[in-house]
Amino acid sequence: MRRPFKPRNTERAQELRRQATPAERKLWQYLSKRQLHGYKLSRQIPIDPYVCDFVCRSEKLIIELDGYSHETAQKANANRTRYLQQQGYRIIRFTNDNVFQNVEGVLVEIQKYLQSLDRPTPSPSRLREGRIKERPSRLREGRK
Repeated sequence: MRRPFKPRNTERAQELRRQATPAERKLWQYLSKRQLHGYKLSRQIPIDPYVCDFVCRSEKLIIELDGYSHETAQKANANRTRYLQQQGYRIIRFTNDNVFQNVEGVLVEIQKYLQSLDRPTPSPSRLREGRIKERPSRLREGRK
């Protein structure tokens, strides 16, 4: 059965992608194209009324970068965090300064968090899953 269509604020998400902060652009260089151990992350993703900086949908993980504007809106951030957690998401936060001064450390923390979920890596080989049978090599069969 198909789930009912839920409209999303994709126009706002597209605008935020075009106007990404320097910290978001820098971190995205390392998170895009499944560079972080094969996990697919997306940026500026609408989740109900909110647009999240980075989202790993398969692990229901949100990565937020907090700059000056987040410091001035702590109550709104608390409400947003509570709402997203009620939707089943986990949220980890980093400051923009942390991304600029220690991007390797930020990536290690994200990687540790994803690995702590104790799940198999995404996109495991079909051979390892048993979906395809191992084929004998031509050399083992005596053919060249």
